[in-house]
Amino acid sequence: MDERTSLLQINKHSVTLTQMDVIIKSLLPLTLLLFAVSVVQAQKKVQTFKVSQVINAPADKVWAIVGQDYGAVANSHPRIISSNYINGSLQAREGAERVCNFNDKGTQFLHERMVNYDPDNMTFVNQVFHAGKFPVDPDYTRALYKVEDLGNGQSRMTFDMQFRTKPAMMGALMKGNFRKLIEDYFISIEHHARTGEVVNKENFKQIKKQYKKQKVDQSSSDMEMAEAAE
Repeated sequence: MDERTSLLQINKHSVTLTQMDVIIKSLLPLTLLLFAVSVVQAQKKVQTFKVSQVINAPADKVWAIVGQDYGAVANSHPRIISSNYINGSLQAREGAERVCNFNDKGTQFLHERMVNYDPDNMTFVNQVFHAGKFPVDPDYTRALYKVEDLGNGQSRMTFDMQFRTKPAMMGALMKGNFRKLIEDYFISIEHHARTGEVVNKENFKQIKKQYKKQKVDQSSSDMEMAEAAE
């Protein structure tokens, strides 16, 4: 092989490398764009909702139920059959973990973790890290719990949730179901705080009926007082 032939091959190789470099650089913006679109699409599939309710029980009692007694959520939740601390957790604290069983067989459950635990401000984030057969993605499923003292024996409980379902198309349907479940949960919290009675799916129907009647009676009383004041 003479020197001219060798130089020609080197030049051809250089041209090929240059062309590849141009192609790679031209594709880079498209790759970044596709990645950004996929991230936006994933975020769009995340559902969010917030439930905030005045509870006729002192804030310290409500916080004792949802915050301090984290592992015993079954005592105040109408759908959870049983609950316990897991993975060495013994009490509510940063990183505490619990299992929530939704049937007697233990085949429907959620494993949850307490993060951003702030007892002074009565708030924490409840993060799902194992969803069992539930159609939610643990990487996108968590909820903020917050209790506020309103005085006069009342408190405000706030539950601010984000979640993503598997498949994502179920998100809108599940959102309504989750909201209703949390509204029932708030009724259970108030009843448990005021009476100490454990709430379960057997007695909750009657508890909810009584709660609604109390709300109607209270509303009627408020209207009568307003009319009398006029």
